[in-house]
Amino acid sequence: MTPSEYKKYKGLKRENLRDHYTDLELIFSMLGEAATTEVTQNKNAQGFNENKNAANRGGKIAGDAREKLETESGRKVSTTKNYLTDSEKNKKLK
Repeated sequence: MTPSEYKKYKGLKRENLRDHYTDLELIFSMLGEAATTEVTQNKNAQGFNENKNAANRGGKIAGDAREKLETESGRKVSTTKNYLTDSEKNKKLK
């Protein structure tokens, strides 16, 4: 999903998407980012196309790991649940 689609999936309007990730959602997002960074640096990616390829490869690494966990656990990682509760949202707004 794109970030906009994921925000809609979670029922968010203007809130920060990352503030509403569960622990596993955050872990797999960070894995994708770290894997992309590693691929980019190790392949010395230059220019848009090479960096896009590195991003796709990093995302695939995280996606494959997520799918493996979902298969083994029998539960989806992506969820409509939001990390912040209503009271925590109100505290954050103040």
